Amino acid sequence: MEIDGVCEQHRGSPESDWNRFNSDITEVVLSRLPVSSIVRSCIVCKHWYSLITQPSFTARLRVCKKPWFFLYGQNNIFLKNNQAFGFDPEANEWIRLPTSSFPQPCAEDSLAGAGGFLFATTGTACSRFCYAPVLKSSWKVTAPLRFSRRQPLVGVFKEGHYGFIVVGGVRFIGGLVDIEDRLAVEIYDSGKDSWELCAPLPADFRSGNSSQWLTSALLKGKFYVFGIYSGYISAFDLQHKAWGGVQIVRPPGIIFSFLLACQNRLILAGLRNGTDGPMFNLWKVEEESMAFCEVGSMPQELLYSLFDSEEDDKFASLKCVGLGSLIYVFNEEHHKMYPACVCDISLKLDCTWRKVPPMPFPVNRFHKVISFCSTVALDSIL
Repeated sequence: MEIDGVCEQHRGSPESDWNRFNSDITEVVLSRLPVSSIVRSCIVCKHWYSLITQPSFTARLRVCKKPWFFLYGQNNIFLKNNQAFGFDPEANEWIRLPTSSFPQPCAEDSLAGAGGFLFATTGTACSRFCYAPVLKSSWKVTAPLRFSRRQPLVGVFKEGHYGFIVVGGVRFIGGLVDIEDRLAVEIYDSGKDSWELCAPLPADFRSGNSSQWLTSALLKGKFYVFGIYSGYISAFDLQHKAWGGVQIVRPPGIIFSFLLACQNRLILAGLRNGTDGPMFNLWKVEEESMAFCEVGSMPQELLYSLFDSEEDDKFASLKCVGLGSLIYVFNEEHHKMYPACVCDISLKLDCTWRKVPPMPFPVNRFHKVISFCSTVALDSIL
């Protein structure tokens, strides 16, 4: 890191003594570094350490830092083959994460990530709910869920204390999945360590209740749930604790799509049939009317670079996550070692696409891939 090098080379030199700089200027310079470089900067000198560990510096990072892309791979046969990776978009590099930061799953456990936290439902009945800051293995166990759940949608909001909303998921009865039970929404108050039961998902979502079939976005006090294949959409109002009406958002020719909250807007990202073959498009969605208009499209050569198969169903393994100004699209199969690309979307909804570099070798073959996009809190690392 260049700044590290400057300090080491000229430490003690009056001409380059960083202590002579105004602390505000130094803080701004350090905040523009990638998160991994900021962590390394802590050991350069006491002055930098004191600046970086201040709450004001952490608050600045929450505003200016771009969210990371996380990928956790599970091997159902050999737990030692589980791997976890985080992609830092500002450093443009993958970081291999210790799997000890993640719970060691059994067959019925499920893992999710959102809002700077990891979440796991564990135990034989999947009614044990625990959470931890991303990149920090300090897990906290909550009061038990009222309903056992596997693969629910989870959102994070803050009103004084952190609150978590858990929606959908499936539960097992006698070893079989109960596909008829929609499961009540449960909202957790971290200050009181208690859950509040609310109305379940509208009946239109009955055929697919888990995160395998649903995607979600938290925006302006509403938790939107969207059917990846059905196009059904409904919003849960966190203040009034009630669901709105169910509508359908299906652009022409759409095969499947994902709902994201980017740049303080609802964005739909999905694969559709175009005149020259499959295309991956982005649409802006109006929050009230659910009207949509196209804002961008992934370059065709970039889309095809994510695959190495000529089979017709090769695009079925395409997944998408996003937050802030970034939208990540990746192939969750082992082809080409889980390749990905990212779209940087501006406030004016201009799109810039680029390929994400390959993950660090070796990359194991996984039976299940969990992926999410999340901010990274510096105080969870230091």
